This record gives sequence, structure tokens and C-alpha cells, in this order.
Amino acid sequence: MPKLLVVDDEPTIRYSFEKVFSAPGTVVIAAGTLSEARLALAEERPDVLVLDLQLPDGSGLDFFDEVRLQNPRIPIVFITAHGTTDTAIEAMKRGAFDYLTKPLDLEQLTRLLGQAFEAARLMQTPAALPDEIVGDRIIGSSPAIQTMCKAIGRVAAQDVNVLIVGESGTGKELVARAIYQHSARSGKPFLAINCAALPENLVESELFGHEQGAFTGAHKQRIGKFEQCDGGTILLDEIGDMPLPVQAKMLRLLQEQIFERIGGNRSITTNVRVIAATNKNLEQLIQSGAFRNDLYYRLKVVTLPVPALRDRAEDIPSLAVHFLGRFAREIHREVRAFTPAMLERLKTYPWPGNVRELQGVVKNAILHSPGSTIGVEAWPQALGRAAAEAESSAAPFDLVERIESWLSEKEPKVYERVIAEVERELLTRALRYTRGHQAQASELLGINRTTLRTKLRELGIVLDKVVAERLDSEGAS
Repeated sequence: MPKLLVVDDEPTIRYSFEKVFSAPGTVVIAAGTLSEARLALAEERPDVLVLDLQLPDGSGLDFFDEVRLQNPRIPIVFITAHGTTDTAIEAMKRGAFDYLTKPLDLEQLTRLLGQAFEAARLMQTPAALPDEIVGDRIIGSSPAIQTMCKAIGRVAAQDVNVLIVGESGTGKELVARAIYQHSARSGKPFLAINCAALPENLVESELFGHEQGAFTGAHKQRIGKFEQCDGGTILLDEIGDMPLPVQAKMLRLLQEQIFERIGGNRSITTNVRVIAATNKNLEQLIQSGAFRNDLYYRLKVVTLPVPALRDRAEDIPSLAVHFLGRFAREIHREVRAFTPAMLERLKTYPWPGNVRELQGVVKNAILHSPGSTIGVEAWPQALGRAAAEAESSAAPFDLVERIESWLSEKEPKVYERVIAEVERELLTRALRYTRGHQAQASELLGINRTTLRTKLRELGIVLDKVVAERLDSEGAS
């Protein structure tokens, strides 16, 4: 008969579990302290454990370790009213089944416990967990962020390559740092290299180093990042911009953990975990010949998507408040809060620049707010006007005229340009027609929402122009 042990110091929580989940064929055992839980664990031998992180006589995480020593196969679900990113990832890294925050959602909890009992029946021990990103840590509680943090918890302890994908400004480097900090390599170096920020002729030298005299200007030997970071983790940011010759050398390093400095003939062995990040579609780059197919599959042992800010709008207020406190301290301003109207405006703006853009808007608002509260009058007017101005100043769409112009000027890749132009115009008009509603636009176009988002990102279309125009009109009224 399946048994569920619930360990929580709140009587109402224990009563709710007993009331809802006690049924023919299922036994619910409740404990309010770790002492009671230890006794119940020994006597009842539960199949699934629901465990509060903070208990009167100790830490749930410490008790988790005790339980895993006795029975490493029991699925353990953490619940807490005081969850943080670090404890969430730590719980998942240790092998928790899942992590929920109070108040508990009954439907979600019921579904989760069903999965846990099935896992117990199959004698498996999955791992899962939730939270979000910012500054130097992760913030938020939206479903998209919880899913992402669960993935971080699962992959951090596994010494495999990870490919982080997401739009510019979403916090991909922070995700990489979270993976590193919760990995077995956390005591070793972490280095981040932006492949797009380095001149093409310096990328190889930066990564692999060079010998004295290897090329003009190589006046002395240089030790590259892969040699410096032996035993640690390297983030290759904007991997899609890595030159093809360097990609070939990267492939060998990933396969054999061996490389040579430029101008050298001695093989150097290194032991580095590689995390790559990109805001580009690598599969499209492969088709165009700009990225190696074999390198792509070496990098994407695990692919970890980072959600766009517009896809987790419920996190925007907590992010904005976090930035407010941080920047107000930095620039010594006594600004403490946002008005409800300003918070609503922050939530409804589409944020094409994601978290990075939100940071800039909050800092700008702090600088331009005369009092201790930030209202809608501090909203940057350029954000409200930009979309409307771009739309009003755009020339009428005349595809035939543009095709004739490109052909006469012998423009390269005319076919690709025509397809992109048609898609850009079609998607823009569909979004305008639905007032920026992606689900409605997807249905109208007959494509799924994932395809729509991918196309918008590839074509550089700023979402929700109508919303931006509406915000501008509100600010003027």
C-alpha cells in the first residue's frame, strides 16, 4: 500500500495533506518535526516524502541527506514558503524529485505526487526543481523560470557540455554561472569569452594561446584560456560568431581535450567543461555553411533554453524591485518604490531587449524621478514612440519593386532576401492585426507559437508594436 510521509511544522499543511490525499490504498503519515520524521521513516518506510525546507529542529536539506543515505531511491519533494534560487538548485542538484513553493497549487501537487509514486514504483530517483535570473543571481517564480532552474539542477552535477540558447539580454551568462557554481568544478576557475567581441584574428590566440614569433605582433608566448582554465569551466558566449577555422580546433579539443598553441607543435592536454551560449539559430548557420555540424552536436549534449522576459511577465515586478534597490544604492538616490500604474506598464511592455533593457529603464527612471516613488511620468518616451514612428515612416511594401532592384544591383542571395522580406511583412501585419497577441497571430497564420517566436527572433521583429504605441498614447494623456 503506497505511503506518503509529509514533514511540515504547519498543522494546516499536514491536515490538508491528510484530508486530500488519504484514500483507499494510500496512507498519509504526518510529522511536524525532524524527530517525528525520523521515527516515521524508520517505522512506516514511506514510498514518497514531502519535506519542508525549514523546520523547528533543523534543516530540511540536511535531513534530505540523511534520508538519501538510508534509501537513495525514495522520491523527495521539497515545499517551502521561503524558497531561494540557491536552495532550489541545491535541492535539485542533490537529487530532489521536485520543489514547490507555498501556497501550494492542488492540481499541480496532485499531479506531482502521482508522478512521484510512479517513480517510486519503478524504483527510479529523478531530479527536478524551480526559480529565476538577475544581477549576479537568479530571481523569479514563473513557470518558465521554474522549468529552467529545474534543468539547471539536473545538469549542473553532470560533467557534460551544455548549449544555452535564448535571446540577447535574457541572462545566458548567469545561467552558465549557476551551472558552474553548482557543479563539481565550482572550486576551479570559471572564464567567460565573448566570441563576438573579439576580432576574428584574435579569437584563436585568446582561446588556445600562441608561441613567441607565431605571427606579427606575437612578441612573447601567450597562455590561452583553455590552458589557464584546466580543471574548470569555460563559457563560450555568442558561439555562433566563432570563425570556422577556430571551430575546427574547438572540435578536436572537445573530442580529445588536446590542442596546440598557434605556432607550436607540442600537444597540450586540458580538462575543461565547455558551456556555450548563443542568441542565433545554429541550425540555420549550419545550412548556410557558417557553423560546423559536427561541432554543433558536440556542444549540444544538453540544450538549455532561457525564456524571454515577455514570456514570464509575472516576474517583472520582482525583477524591477530588485533592480530598484540595487541601482538606488549604487547612485545614492532615496527612491524606494514604483506606483501601481508604473508596475503595470512594466508588465505590459514587450521588452525586446529582455532583462538587460529592463535594467536600463529602471536605472533611467531612478535618475529622473524627483521623489521617492517612480511613476509613469518616468517612463522613457522613446520606448513609447519608437514603434509608432518606425511604422509611420516605413515605405509602402512593394515586393516586385524590391525584387527588380535587387536583381539589377546583383544583390547576393536574392531568393533568401525575398523569402525573409515576405515573412517579415506577413508576421508584422499579423501581430498588428491581433494587437500583439502571439497566440491569436499563430492561429491566424496557421503555425504554432514556437515557430512564430523563432521567426520573430530570426527576422529581428520587435514584438507588440501596437502595445508600444498604446503605452505612448497613455503617457501623453
